[in-house]
Amino acid sequence: MCGIVGAVAQRNITPILLEGLKRLEYRGYDSCGVALHVEGKLQRSRSTSRVAELQAQVEQTGLSGFTGIAHTRWATHGAPSSANAHPHFSRNGDNARIALVHNGIIENHEELRGELT
Repeated sequence: MCGIVGAVAQRNITPILLEGLKRLEYRGYDSCGVALHVEGKLQRSRSTSRVAELQAQVEQTGLSGFTGIAHTRWATHGAPSSANAHPHFSRNGDNARIALVHNGIIENHEELRGELT
C-alpha cells in the first residue's frame, strides 16, 4: 500500500515531507519521491531506494519549498523504477502544471491526462 504526505506552510516543508515518509517506512515500499512548488514551477526528486537516499538527493540539490507532496510506492503494476516512482507530473520538464500521487490504479489515466494537460 502506498503512503502519501502533503504539506503547506510559510517555511520550508521539505523536512516535514521527508519525516512523513520516514514514518511510513514500516509499511514497506519500493520507491519514493517528493514534489514541490518552487517559484512558480514544479520540481521533484524520486528514488528507487530508501527514504534516506531520497533525503540525500534532496539535500544535494537544495530542493525546498512551501507547498509539496510526497509518496512511497509499493508496486502492483509496473516495475519499480524512477519513471514509475511518484510524484508524477502532467508534463515533463519545466512545463509541468500538476504533480500527482495516488494509491491504486487509475484506469482512465490517458483520458484524464488529455483533459489536464
